Parts: sequence; C-alpha cells; structure tokens
Amino acid sequence: MIALTLAEIATAVGGELIAGAQATDVADQGDLVVEGTVETDSRLVRPGSVFFALPGEVTDGRRFVPAATEAGAALVITPERVETTAPQIVVQDGYEALAALAHEVVTRVRTASADRVDTEGRPAPLRVVGITGSNGKTSTKNMLRTILEQHGETVAPQGSFNNHVGAPISMLRITHDTRYLVVEMGASGVGHIAKLVSIAEPDTGVVLKVGLAHAGEFGGIEATQRAKSEMVTDLPATATALLNVDDDRVASMRALTAAHVVGFGTSAEADYRISGIETDRSGTRFTLTAPPVRQGGDRPTDATQPGGADRLPETVDVRLAILGEHHAMNASAALTVAHLWGVPLATGAEALASMTRAERWRMELLQGGAEGVTVINDAYNASPDSTAAALRTLAQIVRPGERTVAVLGEMAELGEFSVEEHDRIGRLVVRLGIGQLVVVGRGALPIHQAATLEGSWDGESVFIEDVDDAVHSLQDMLRPGDVVLVKSSKSAELRFLGDRLGGVTE
Repeated sequence: MIALTLAEIATAVGGELIAGAQATDVADQGDLVVEGTVETDSRLVRPGSVFFALPGEVTDGRRFVPAATEAGAALVITPERVETTAPQIVVQDGYEALAALAHEVVTRVRTASADRVDTEGRPAPLRVVGITGSNGKTSTKNMLRTILEQHGETVAPQGSFNNHVGAPISMLRITHDTRYLVVEMGASGVGHIAKLVSIAEPDTGVVLKVGLAHAGEFGGIEATQRAKSEMVTDLPATATALLNVDDDRVASMRALTAAHVVGFGTSAEADYRISGIETDRSGTRFTLTAPPVRQGGDRPTDATQPGGADRLPETVDVRLAILGEHHAMNASAALTVAHLWGVPLATGAEALASMTRAERWRMELLQGGAEGVTVINDAYNASPDSTAAALRTLAQIVRPGERTVAVLGEMAELGEFSVEEHDRIGRLVVRLGIGQLVVVGRGALPIHQAATLEGSWDGESVFIEDVDDAVHSLQDMLRPGDVVLVKSSKSAELRFLGDRLGGVTE
C-alpha cells in the first residue's frame, strides 16, 4: 500500500483511531506512517502490515488480532474495539472500510499520476481496467497482465481474487509507480459488481459473457445479465466499455452505458474482429484485426476524420500455447484493452505466445502420468458454457487412434437449473462422440443418466460417487493414447484427481 498516516487512514475509512500501547497521545500516533501490505488473513501479516479483522461465515477476524499483532501488524482495523498493543481504527463496517481505503488509494495514485509521462514523453497516467463475465475473467486478467507488465508496473490479483474482499485487497497493492491496475470483478448477486466499479472507477470496463455460472445465486439468466451489466452502467462518458458482441446479452449493454463502446468478437459488428480460429494439441491460433486508433484516446476512429488516426488498421496472427477455441475470445479482449492503451497488436501477441497456461487447473495440459496418456486438467471452475467449450476442445484435439475420456464432476451454484444443465452436458458428451465418460460425485449424476439415455450405452458411461475410487478406477481404465479431460467446479475437488492422473505431485 502507498504510504499513509494513521490519521489519513482513519479519515478515509470513517473510523476512530485508538492509540497503541506504546503511544502517549493519539494525535501524535496519527502522524505515524504505514505502508505495508493490507491483509485479512493473519497468517499473511508481516511487519508493517495493516490487518483487517473482518467477520466471516465460519470465524471472526477479531480472534486473530493477537496473532496479527505478534506477526508485526502496524495497524488493526476492526468493527469493534479489541485488546491489542497495536494502534487500531474502530469502524462501523469492516467491509465498507476496506472498500473505502481501496478507493482512497486508487484515487490518490490516479491523481498523482495524472501528469506523468513515459521515457518518450508520452502521457502515462494510471490506467484501470475492470473485467467481468460468467466465464473467462481469470484467464483474460492473466493474459492482460502478461501483456501490460512489459510496458510498466502492473498490478493484478493472484488467482481469483475477485469478490468484495479480494478485489479491494488487490487494488491496495498499487504504488505510485504503478502504470496499470487490472481488476477482476466477480459477483454472487446483484449490486456486487456495481460496488467494485465504484471503488476502482475503471477507465475501461470489459464484459466477456453472460451465462449460467452462479445462476442459482443470481436467480436466473436475466438476473445474471443485470448483474454483469453493472460493469458498464456507471461508467462515465470518458471511459470505454469493451463488449463481446458475439453474446447478444452482452451486446445489448451498449444501450445501458454513457461510455464509448468498443465491440470485439467474430461478428461483423465487432470493431476488433476475430477470424480463423483453430485449436489442436499444440494450442490455439486465430487472427485479430483492429480498426484505426487515435493515439491515447481509447477510441477506434476513421482515419479520414479530422485529426486522423495515429495507427492504421492492424492485423495479427495470434498463437497461444493454451488449449481451447474459447481462449481466442479471452485473448482478444486482453489484446484489445492493451491496444486501446497504446500497445501494438503484434507486441501483445508476442507476449501472449510466452504463456504456457492461462492459470493453474484451467485447461492445463499434463503428460507426466501413465505412459501415453494426456490429461487436460480444467477442474477449477465449471459452468454449462465452460464445460461445453472444454468438451468441444477435447473432441477437436484428438488424433486418429486415440480415445477421448471425459471425467466430469458437478457444476455448482446452478440452483433450480442444476438437473437440466447437467442433463444437457451428458447429452452433449454423446453427440460429440466422446469415447468414455466417467461421472464423479452425486451432484453430477444427471450427466451419467442423460448420457446413458442419449446413447443407450453399455459401459461407455460410468458413475463413481467417491473421488478416490474414481482415481483407482481410471488408473485401471486408461490406456496409451487416451486424451483425458477432467472438468468440474472447485467444490467437487476433481482438480486433485486431474493432478494425480497427470503425474503432478506439488
């Protein structure tokens, strides 16, 4: 976190500063400067850290104040006064205080960088991008970070830190040298993304897709669409809304924003046009064509207009070492944001070519297990859309003489749509000609039932309730030349099954 005095932090979060054990005067303690990390987990606290003692569903952060203090916390922020030798700020709501502090830090850095220039004398203010969508947020965030970090200090969350706690914590990692802030914005209900947008105030808001991920929490696809649209509804006219125009629900958000809209996708309506998508065992390839862009304006523009365009239309062939044609959309979103911010498409594509995976347990290719067996471990998240995309990829990359094997677990958080969507996936497995289906866990049983009904199979679909039993069965079942997809939501824990099949021991 940037350097702030305790008094400045107390003002930002609207709390009462209480001096620590070593202080004789609260006013004197208010001048103490803090610039360590901000943590909500006492195990991550280091000397100089700020510890937020947040209440949780399972435990209460106030229980861990002694551990945080012992680890060297310079400040504790808590919704109720606690016993500690460290200074503390008592606030009405710890989550609101975290959001307020993140907003203060981003605002200060943005203001201080307004007149900053790069080594070539070009404007270099802090740029902030927010990314949301039912699928692809983390992969797109990682791709954009890979591109931008070659051009300036870039802060982006590790893993899927995209909720009301993780996203502000990520924002608080910026410094006065940060050039780019990439914020992944997830939600489990209406209003959550709007809150994150109000904290970060993105220069560019990206919406990737509206699907049935978390539909049970949102209450249906229409509610999901409303929630995802919060990314762009409050953007000012000076900002840019980047929309996937291949998704009708996303494309319709054009009418909901005052921001300048830029579209990307395979559609003829796309400003940034994707074409020629191919995928095989070596990765994914496609072509991206960009319109003219006026330097520094985040605006595709006609080169014949007054003022002209500093860059003519660009076309680049993109090669990813990442499996799945759906990653062409994620990569294009990342390339588009970077291009709007001044990074040539060819430069961005070169950076993406260096990525060996989008993220741990996301279409991760493993070949260290049984001899001749290839495992695609994609079991960190699963929705109907992402599972269908992974299955299509499995069918596309198989070579003559090889057998496709799909190991599928539950797609969580689908609520009333759960049986219907699992049923749909089971039928898709048959229609794609997948050679062997192994369904793991009671929550995924409708996949097995639907596949059996669709294909009248005899042993080509197997249901196993326990993960360990599934590992042993698969080890006996697999043979050289098999290509195995492991796909489920995180809660099903099939990612560890995938690791064991693929020979990963970490």
